[in-house]
Amino acid sequence: MSENDAPAGEDAASRFPVIRRVGFSAVGGWLRAGWRDFRLAGLASIFYGVCFAAAGWLMQAVFAKAYALFAGLTTGFLLLGPFLTLGLYDLSRRIERKELPELAPSLAAWRPNLANIGLFAALLAVVLLVWARASIVIFALFFAGGLPTFADVVRTVLTFEQVDFALVYFAVGGFFAAFVFAISVVTVPLMLDRKTDAVTAAIASLLACGRNPGPILLWAACIAILAAIGFATAFVGLVFTMPLVGHATWHAYRDLVAADGQHDETMPP
Repeated sequence: MSENDAPAGEDAASRFPVIRRVGFSAVGGWLRAGWRDFRLAGLASIFYGVCFAAAGWLMQAVFAKAYALFAGLTTGFLLLGPFLTLGLYDLSRRIERKELPELAPSLAAWRPNLANIGLFAALLAVVLLVWARASIVIFALFFAGGLPTFADVVRTVLTFEQVDFALVYFAVGGFFAAFVFAISVVTVPLMLDRKTDAVTAAIASLLACGRNPGPILLWAACIAILAAIGFATAFVGLVFTMPLVGHATWHAYRDLVAADGQHDETMPP
């Protein structure tokens, strides 16, 4: 008997989720559904967006002089996104259930599966700290005279003065980002929705990426563009772009993971 053929009475949390294949057009559907949820949730969604922006402003103020550390933490800020958007997933789930998307209940959405959500959050935090340290090491290796100013870093990258620095920095940062993205595409929504354990949810996320490489890469590009808009507007744009990403991620989860009890691996039309 396969994992997906478990007895009907078995709890959904103990069954391995069925991962479906989706097309490129699904990504546009996630964004449209996310925008609809954003409008329906209103101020509750805006609250989470303000939290993202406030976190960005705080990091900028604290690490304004430590450009190497700030760069690493800024990227890490995005790595922690799946956990920070937990409340947005809950709002979308409430809208899906025809319930009021209220802020107060969404703030406690983590409680039913606290142990596993906390474990996954700890993993993301460790990755963030490792990347922040790696960022400092890379700067130290290529700027022996001391940490450069932000203007120096921008000039170095844009004028190709140190191509090797840019290649190494973005390659290492890209590795961390790709790793976290791959293990978190559907992980937190799955833990929220079915109380799945963190390891099973992360494996399911990797499987979703493996079965849908093209659409997942497109989805990653959309997230990167929306995040870039937020950063380019001095974090103000995050008030709108991050809630959109959060709500859309819930719908990505719904398409990529078959409903409990279903065994189809292709998203229905």
